[in-house]
Amino acid sequence: MYLFYFNTIRNEEMKKLNIYFTAGIPQLEDTPEIIKLIQNSGADMIEIGMPYSDPVADGPVIQQAHELALQNGMTIEKLFSQLKTIKDDLKIPIILMGYINPVLSFGFEKFCKECSESGVSGLILPDLPPIEFEKNYQHILEKYHLNFTFLVTPETSDERILYLDSLSSGFLYAVSSSSTTGNENAVVKNDNYLARLASLPLTNPVMIGFGIKSKEDFENVTEKADGGIIGTAFVNILLQHKDWTKKAIDFIHSIKD
Repeated sequence: MYLFYFNTIRNEEMKKLNIYFTAGIPQLEDTPEIIKLIQNSGADMIEIGMPYSDPVADGPVIQQAHELALQNGMTIEKLFSQLKTIKDDLKIPIILMGYINPVLSFGFEKFCKECSESGVSGLILPDLPPIEFEKNYQHILEKYHLNFTFLVTPETSDERILYLDSLSSGFLYAVSSSSTTGNENAVVKNDNYLARLASLPLTNPVMIGFGIKSKEDFENVTEKADGGIIGTAFVNILLQHKDWTKKAIDFIHSIKD
């Protein structure tokens, strides 16, 4: 499909940083400000979590963020409305991540149309089976020029990694270990796994996610990958600090500088 994420990112030779946060936290109307903060602090792409009542793949910090966002009144409709207010200011890719049920409730094609009108570049829906994706949804994403990213884990076979890579566009999301997000016991740098990914003839750049919380982590996992995704560590700043603006900026600078 549309392999344009890395073509639109500045500093082509540098490892790419993708920052995740959940829409609607700490306050409902903070999302546009957080997007601009992440962009202006030097991140290369932004992954926005769509709040859901049962985020089974996420650890306690992001589960807490989902719960707070829903209490604040964040909805898919509200998120699109917020994104449209800053669409013209977006200079880096925006990716929406979430679970398939709310998207289906919204209407899949309607959702994709709204994405295209709101400056969104692509989607990550981890619980959408690839067979269903191929059969029912891939053509809709192509119609609206949206990338779609699948996840792989250390347990995923080479054959299936290649299959999921063939369906993905933008990048391939390589989960660092088979755990929930933010798991303190996650093995961030799995050398055999990262080497195996690097040896495969993949068509997409590889981004490593789950468990990255420092510059050292980021540099370690990107030795053999194209970039890293940081979620829990950043969301924790939004949840735990009233003065989250400065701390969030400093955190991104600490990774990229």
